[in-house]
Amino acid sequence: MSALKDRGLGKGLGALLGDDALQSQEGGSLSLPISEVQPGLKQPRKRFDDESLADLADSIRTHGIIQPLTVRRLSSGYYQIIAGERRWRAAKLAGLHEVPAVIIEADDRTVMELGLIENLQREDLNPIEEANGYKVLMDEYGLTQDEVAQRVGKSRPAVANALRLLALPDAVHLLLEEGRLSAGHARAILSAPDKELQKRLAQKVVQDGLSVRQTEALAKRLAKAQDLLDEEPAPAVPDFSIYLRAAEQDLSSRFGRKVHIINGKKKGKVELEYYNTDDLNALLELLEQFPNQRKGGDSL
Repeated sequence: MSALKDRGLGKGLGALLGDDALQSQEGGSLSLPISEVQPGLKQPRKRFDDESLADLADSIRTHGIIQPLTVRRLSSGYYQIIAGERRWRAAKLAGLHEVPAVIIEADDRTVMELGLIENLQREDLNPIEEANGYKVLMDEYGLTQDEVAQRVGKSRPAVANALRLLALPDAVHLLLEEGRLSAGHARAILSAPDKELQKRLAQKVVQDGLSVRQTEALAKRLAKAQDLLDEEPAPAVPDFSIYLRAAEQDLSSRFGRKVHIINGKKKGKVELEYYNTDDLNALLELLEQFPNQRKGGDSL
């Protein structure tokens, strides 16, 4: 069972550790040789954006490191980062020889959990890094989704939605990690019926710049017509032909006859075929009922 599982929610490492685990230092933080500081264990962040790291390095050259790193002393004499790896990397890039740090005493298990929680409380992890961090807290430290949510200051549904993204194919994970696909798009893609279609839909979202709402609609259509992604988009209005074709299929199923939607430059029209006088009368009766169906919540 996790060493932190029964502790109260805190916003900082001091609150997470408890007063007994924090080693007090006179005058606050210490300056440590940057060459004696090492990255921590179970770092959820796998990608460090070069541009943002360079911006942070510029800020550190001008203003220094405002928030000290949190580290622990190893038996080898080196110091292991618990919180602040990005600041440490930027400090190296800025050419600093020393970094400010607060030293705490904690065992391996507590250090790994603290490092995960501290990073997950931040807002700059990509969706897959965030989801994998939650998964580690659950799998290796025995926390429930509710307990993970309390530790990182998120709602339980937010944690659950993040974990759902791990079910997507690796190719979609990569798009999320690279920032080419949003978490909202990814959740919509989960509705596609299989992993191959999820990959193809993700590629289409990136290539054609579909909105989240368009992605949700297309994912739902794919359950009925898996070949929609193979359709060529209309030259003037990319992707609109897909929705026209899907609407034709829906209307044909609803009215039991062939339906044609003709899209013009300024307006369009919908054609419904009928085969004899009786069939026309039946169609007219069905159309007369349609407004009442709409009031009752039915839709095409």
